Amino acid sequence: MLTTNGPAAGSPEAAVEEMGAVPISQERNGDSPLANRRRGKPVASKRISIFGLGYVGAVSLACLARDGHRVVGCDIDPVKLDLIRARKSPILEEGIQELMRDVLDSGRVTVTNDAAEAMRDTEVSFVCVGTPSAANGSQDLSAILRLTEQIGAALKSKREFHTIVIRSTVQPGTLEDKLQPLLEKVSGKRSGVDFGLVFQPEFLREGSSIRDYDHPPYTIVGGNCEAAVNAVRDIFAHLESRFLVTSIRVAETLKMSCNAFHALKITFANEIGRISQSLGIDSHEVMRLVCADTRLNISSAYLKPGFAFGGSCLPKDLRALAQIAKQNDLEIPMLASLLVSNRVHIDHAVDKILRLGRPRVGMLGLSFKTGTDDLRESPLVMVAKRLIGEGCELRIFDPEVHLSRLLGANRSYIDANIPHLGSLLCSDIGAMIDPSEVILVGLQQPVLDAALQARVRPDQHLIDLVNLPNRDLLRCHYEGACW
Repeated sequence: MLTTNGPAAGSPEAAVEEMGAVPISQERNGDSPLANRRRGKPVASKRISIFGLGYVGAVSLACLARDGHRVVGCDIDPVKLDLIRARKSPILEEGIQELMRDVLDSGRVTVTNDAAEAMRDTEVSFVCVGTPSAANGSQDLSAILRLTEQIGAALKSKREFHTIVIRSTVQPGTLEDKLQPLLEKVSGKRSGVDFGLVFQPEFLREGSSIRDYDHPPYTIVGGNCEAAVNAVRDIFAHLESRFLVTSIRVAETLKMSCNAFHALKITFANEIGRISQSLGIDSHEVMRLVCADTRLNISSAYLKPGFAFGGSCLPKDLRALAQIAKQNDLEIPMLASLLVSNRVHIDHAVDKILRLGRPRVGMLGLSFKTGTDDLRESPLVMVAKRLIGEGCELRIFDPEVHLSRLLGANRSYIDANIPHLGSLLCSDIGAMIDPSEVILVGLQQPVLDAALQARVRPDQHLIDLVNLPNRDLLRCHYEGACW
């Protein structure tokens, strides 16, 4: 049984390379469909079935048929099927009525309510059915699981390799833990051998879906075999965007991360808007100038998983914004939660150490940022304070931190939090590493990385807060902060 797909998300702006994807097809030459099109050669037509004719499915059907493919649309809603047969679109969207009429007139589109019929004469299937929220907030996968059974049954009688492309938004692990085993069980065939399974997130916005289809930020494919990835690449290679391949789980996580990021950006702008309005300030001008900074604000800066933030600016200004809101009777739950979330991330690192008992701990780094001796509100100082309080034996090495040079507010902060810091500081990295059972790395420099690689032992645990390069060369038990 099928349902239609729900509202689609906007296009993401973060670079996917930073999430583990590897670009494998950025060239636009050779015998690609785009190169053939530019030479006046026809693009190779594929036989494609689309399950679910909501926004994503209907737009995909029309655009794929427009691009020369033969498409079978499948849905259980007879109204949608009758509308398409009548050369009308089942959705309201700019340009979709004219496009649907044209592709129906071309003879390249048929529709059915029979999944087996849709599968029988096609080589690639796009799954665009809905995954709405269940009562407890989890995804309701009932429609996609029922469809998967139907697809598996149809696969059983197919001889040719078939590629199944999931475009429905699903939580990480759904394809490999639920859909793939079900397909193999029902069909009696092997995934990656007899059929391919791919997750290809869509970034279509209602109201501009056709434009978004033709101009995506990139095409992301997480696949279980090269044949399936190549089938998707053949279909979308004519688009002027990067074609990036990653794992299925990364692709699933990417889609949900993009949607969460969009929600975060909207909420941030609205909370800054409420604060600005309460102060008689033009919030649109504030956010226009926030967005004008493409080096730090609208960029990949600060979007790498790592350790908590600190220093003399970020915590202070967050507290000040919260106080402004309080004075003006405003609620800013997202901004108010940032310091709480930051504290949870610090606790997360400490808990990794405490789970190992109360070991002898060596800390590499203490300042809030590499290349400075500023200890004010450094999350590493907070870690050190917690570990001391928990009874751990602590040694610290930071080449930039010298007790005799700490002045003013910097000295006052450390005196208030770790008054006996001088007894914990080591004069060299070896004096910190050698006696320690656990090494917490909060500082990354090439010379320090080399010392770690040379000195750490197999009996030691290393907890990495900075995403060390060449960590496979470390001869110890390794664990990342949040990776």
